[in-house]
Amino acid sequence: MCPIRACDDREFETILEIINAAAEVYRGAIPAEHWHEPYMTSSQLERDMASGLSFYGYVEADGALKGVMGVQARGPYDLIRHAYVRPEFQGQGIGAALLKNLRSRSERPTLIGTWKAATWAIRFYEGQGFSLLPTRIAGQLLHSHWDVPENQMAVSVVLADSRKLYVE
Repeated sequence: MCPIRACDDREFETILEIINAAAEVYRGAIPAEHWHEPYMTSSQLERDMASGLSFYGYVEADGALKGVMGVQARGPYDLIRHAYVRPEFQGQGIGAALLKNLRSRSERPTLIGTWKAATWAIRFYEGQGFSLLPTRIAGQLLHSHWDVPENQMAVSVVLADSRKLYVE
């Protein structure tokens, strides 16, 4: 049995808890003006999910979520958003399994945005076959496919998988 499944609305609080617990690693790494307490609020997560973000979770035998990853179709791409694993389960291949599973569900090119300072996340995604896009292209994609403030775009990067990339 695959340990990955679609999450449902009843798991909203658990998804939020995983995101906020795992996001602690960003504290002090990203610019202070982008750190919030909590890192993600309920209203932010509700807004993202209402805009078409679907979560998948890696589950234990008892059904408890160890990690979550969101995917959202935007234009010709699938965006991976809010990819987090509970801190006590990190380094066990859960993030890689979630990413592989989500990529297998679609033939569309996949993009991932993250913080420039999150070098550990960038290395992880590069190890999964993603490549950093040039700043100019990343900027175009951030403007057209993400809903983030201009000052956040300046401290963000975009990675793309090996599938054909279409730049508008």
